[in-house]
Amino acid sequence: MTPARSSADSARERILAAALAEFSRHGIAGARVDRIAKAARTSKERFYAYFASKEELYRHVSAQELAAVAEATRLDPADLPAYAGRIHDYFLDHPDHFRLMRWGQLELDTSGDGADDAVRQSVAGKVEQLRRAQQVGQLDTAWEPIDILMFVNQIAMAWAAQPDLLPPGHEERTAFLAARRAAIVATVACLFPAHAG
Repeated sequence: MTPARSSADSARERILAAALAEFSRHGIAGARVDRIAKAARTSKERFYAYFASKEELYRHVSAQELAAVAEATRLDPADLPAYAGRIHDYFLDHPDHFRLMRWGQLELDTSGDGADDAVRQSVAGKVEQLRRAQQVGQLDTAWEPIDILMFVNQIAMAWAAQPDLLPPGHEERTAFLAARRAAIVATVACLFPAHAG
Protein backbone atom coordinates (compact mmCIF):
# COMPACT_ATOMS: atom_id res chain seq x y z
CA MET A 1 0.00 0.00 0.00
CA THR A 2 1.41 3.40 -0.93
CA PRO A 3 1.91 6.07 1.78
CA ALA A 4 -0.71 8.29 0.10
CA ARG A 5 -3.27 5.47 0.12
CA SER A 6 -2.46 4.63 3.74
CA SER A 7 -2.90 8.28 4.74
CA ALA A 8 -6.23 8.50 2.92
CA ASP A 9 -7.47 5.31 4.57
CA SER A 10 -6.36 6.62 7.94
CA ALA A 11 -8.21 9.92 7.44
CA ARG A 12 -11.36 8.06 6.42
CA GLU A 13 -11.16 5.79 9.48
CA ARG A 14 -10.69 8.82 11.75
CA ILE A 15 -13.78 10.42 10.18
CA LEU A 16 -15.80 7.26 10.81
CA ALA A 17 -14.68 7.06 14.45
CA ALA A 18 -15.41 10.74 15.03
CA ALA A 19 -18.79 10.40 13.32
CA LEU A 20 -19.84 7.52 15.57
CA ALA A 21 -19.18 9.69 18.64
CA GLU A 22 -20.82 12.77 17.10
CA PHE A 23 -23.96 10.99 15.93
CA SER A 24 -24.30 9.13 19.22
CA ARG A 25 -24.16 12.38 21.15
CA HIS A 26 -26.13 14.73 18.88
CA GLY A 27 -28.16 12.63 16.45
CA ILE A 28 -28.17 13.22 12.70
CA ALA A 29 -29.74 16.66 12.62
CA GLY A 30 -27.66 17.89 15.56
CA ALA A 31 -24.36 16.52 14.28
CA ARG A 32 -21.96 19.03 12.75
CA VAL A 33 -19.55 18.28 9.93
CA ASP A 34 -17.06 20.82 11.28
CA ARG A 35 -16.96 19.04 14.66
CA ILE A 36 -16.52 15.65 12.96
CA ALA A 37 -13.71 17.02 10.79
CA LYS A 38 -11.98 18.66 13.77
CA ALA A 39 -12.23 15.49 15.90
CA ALA A 40 -10.88 13.49 12.93
CA ARG A 41 -7.99 15.96 12.53
CA THR A 42 -8.92 16.69 8.95
CA SER A 43 -10.72 19.35 6.91
CA LYS A 44 -14.34 19.71 5.86
CA GLU A 45 -13.11 19.48 2.27
CA ARG A 46 -11.53 16.10 3.00
CA PHE A 47 -14.76 15.03 4.72
CA TYR A 48 -16.78 15.80 1.59
CA ALA A 49 -14.24 13.95 -0.55
CA TYR A 50 -15.36 10.78 1.23
CA PHE A 51 -19.02 11.44 2.05
CA ALA A 52 -21.53 13.55 0.16
CA SER A 53 -23.66 14.32 3.23
CA LYS A 54 -24.16 13.73 6.92
CA GLU A 55 -26.95 11.29 6.13
CA GLU A 56 -24.71 9.26 3.84
CA LEU A 57 -22.06 9.18 6.57
CA TYR A 58 -24.63 8.17 9.19
CA ARG A 59 -25.90 5.34 7.00
CA HIS A 60 -22.35 4.09 6.53
CA VAL A 61 -21.54 4.26 10.25
CA SER A 62 -24.82 2.59 11.24
CA ALA A 63 -24.31 -0.17 8.66
CA GLN A 64 -20.89 -0.85 10.19
CA GLU A 65 -22.48 -0.93 13.63
CA LEU A 66 -25.15 -3.39 12.48
CA ALA A 67 -22.41 -5.68 11.20
CA ALA A 68 -20.54 -5.36 14.52
CA VAL A 69 -23.71 -6.18 16.49
CA ALA A 70 -24.42 -9.21 14.31
CA GLU A 71 -20.85 -10.46 14.75
CA ALA A 72 -20.86 -9.92 18.53
CA THR A 73 -24.30 -11.35 19.24
CA ARG A 74 -24.67 -14.16 16.65
CA LEU A 75 -28.35 -14.96 16.18
CA ASP A 76 -28.90 -18.64 16.95
CA PRO A 77 -32.56 -19.57 16.34
CA ALA A 78 -32.06 -22.77 18.35
CA ASP A 79 -31.05 -20.75 21.45
CA LEU A 80 -32.85 -17.41 21.50
CA PRO A 81 -32.50 -16.97 25.29
CA ALA A 82 -28.69 -16.92 24.97
CA TYR A 83 -28.97 -14.57 21.97
CA ALA A 84 -31.11 -12.19 24.06
CA GLY A 85 -28.45 -12.22 26.76
CA ARG A 86 -25.75 -11.32 24.24
CA ILE A 87 -27.85 -8.44 22.87
CA HIS A 88 -28.38 -7.15 26.42
CA ASP A 89 -24.64 -7.36 27.14
CA TYR A 90 -23.60 -5.70 23.90
CA PHE A 91 -25.73 -2.61 24.23
CA LEU A 92 -25.01 -2.14 27.92
CA ASP A 93 -21.31 -2.33 27.09
CA HIS A 94 -21.77 0.08 24.16
CA PRO A 95 -24.40 2.67 25.16
CA ASP A 96 -23.13 5.12 22.54
CA HIS A 97 -23.81 2.51 19.85
CA PHE A 98 -27.32 2.00 21.20
CA ARG A 99 -27.95 5.75 20.96
CA LEU A 100 -26.50 5.80 17.44
CA MET A 101 -29.05 3.26 16.24
CA ARG A 102 -31.94 5.00 18.02
CA TRP A 103 -31.19 8.32 16.32
CA GLY A 104 -31.59 6.67 12.93
CA GLN A 105 -34.99 5.32 13.92
CA LEU A 106 -36.06 8.78 15.00
CA GLU A 107 -34.64 10.90 12.21
CA LEU A 108 -34.21 8.99 8.96
CA ASP A 109 -36.86 9.05 6.26
CA THR A 110 -38.20 5.50 6.01
CA SER A 111 -40.83 6.21 3.36
CA GLY A 112 -38.75 4.69 0.54
CA ASP A 113 -38.70 1.04 -0.45
CA GLY A 114 -35.61 0.43 1.69
CA ALA A 115 -34.00 -1.88 -0.85
CA ASP A 116 -30.52 -0.61 0.05
CA ASP A 117 -31.25 0.03 3.72
CA ALA A 118 -28.86 -1.90 5.98
CA VAL A 119 -31.42 -2.23 8.77
CA ARG A 120 -34.04 -3.76 6.49
CA GLN A 121 -31.48 -6.10 4.98
CA SER A 122 -30.31 -7.19 8.43
CA VAL A 123 -33.88 -7.81 9.60
CA ALA A 124 -34.74 -9.72 6.42
CA GLY A 125 -31.72 -12.00 6.87
CA LYS A 126 -32.58 -12.76 10.49
CA VAL A 127 -36.24 -13.34 9.69
CA GLU A 128 -35.18 -15.87 7.06
CA GLN A 129 -32.96 -17.64 9.63
CA LEU A 130 -35.92 -17.87 12.00
CA ARG A 131 -38.21 -19.12 9.24
CA ARG A 132 -35.75 -21.90 8.38
CA ALA A 133 -35.54 -22.83 12.08
CA GLN A 134 -39.33 -23.17 12.15
CA GLN A 135 -39.23 -25.40 9.08
CA VAL A 136 -36.86 -27.85 10.81
CA GLY A 137 -38.79 -27.83 14.09
CA GLN A 138 -36.51 -25.61 16.20
CA LEU A 139 -39.13 -22.91 16.75
CA ASP A 140 -42.88 -22.85 17.27
CA THR A 141 -44.59 -22.18 13.94
CA ALA A 142 -47.47 -20.40 15.68
CA TRP A 143 -45.34 -17.24 15.72
CA GLU A 144 -44.51 -15.09 12.71
CA PRO A 145 -40.70 -14.92 12.38
CA ILE A 146 -40.76 -11.10 12.30
CA ASP A 147 -42.65 -11.10 15.62
CA ILE A 148 -40.13 -13.47 17.17
CA LEU A 149 -37.27 -11.20 16.15
CA MET A 150 -38.92 -7.99 17.31
CA PHE A 151 -40.07 -9.41 20.65
CA VAL A 152 -36.68 -10.92 21.46
CA ASN A 153 -34.81 -7.75 20.48
CA GLN A 154 -37.12 -5.46 22.43
CA ILE A 155 -36.93 -7.61 25.55
CA ALA A 156 -33.14 -7.88 25.22
CA MET A 157 -32.64 -4.11 24.81
CA ALA A 158 -35.09 -3.07 27.53
CA TRP A 159 -32.46 -2.00 30.05
CA ALA A 160 -30.15 -0.39 27.49
CA ALA A 161 -33.05 2.02 26.89
CA GLN A 162 -33.42 2.84 30.61
CA PRO A 163 -30.03 4.10 31.88
CA ASP A 164 -31.68 6.54 34.29
CA LEU A 165 -33.19 3.65 36.25
CA LEU A 166 -29.85 1.97 36.99
CA PRO A 167 -28.45 2.20 40.54
CA PRO A 168 -25.59 4.70 40.93
CA GLY A 169 -23.00 2.55 42.73
CA HIS A 170 -20.79 0.15 40.78
CA GLU A 171 -21.49 -2.92 42.94
CA GLU A 172 -25.19 -2.20 43.15
CA ARG A 173 -25.37 -1.61 39.41
CA THR A 174 -23.47 -4.82 38.64
CA ALA A 175 -25.81 -6.91 40.83
CA PHE A 176 -28.90 -5.13 39.47
CA LEU A 177 -27.90 -5.71 35.84
CA ALA A 178 -27.02 -9.36 36.49
CA ALA A 179 -30.55 -9.84 37.82
CA ARG A 180 -32.04 -7.97 34.85
CA ARG A 181 -30.03 -10.10 32.42
CA ALA A 182 -31.28 -13.26 34.13
CA ALA A 183 -34.85 -11.95 33.85
CA ILE A 184 -34.39 -11.23 30.14
CA VAL A 185 -33.01 -14.71 29.44
CA ALA A 186 -35.78 -16.35 31.49
CA THR A 187 -38.49 -14.34 29.74
CA VAL A 188 -37.24 -15.25 26.28
CA ALA A 189 -36.90 -18.88 27.40
CA CYS A 190 -40.57 -18.88 28.41
CA LEU A 191 -41.61 -17.56 25.01
CA PHE A 192 -39.07 -19.37 22.83
CA PRO A 193 -37.36 -22.24 24.67
CA ALA A 194 -33.91 -23.28 23.51
CA HIS A 195 -33.99 -26.29 21.20
CA ALA A 196 -32.00 -29.21 22.58
CA GLY A 197 -30.88 -30.81 19.39
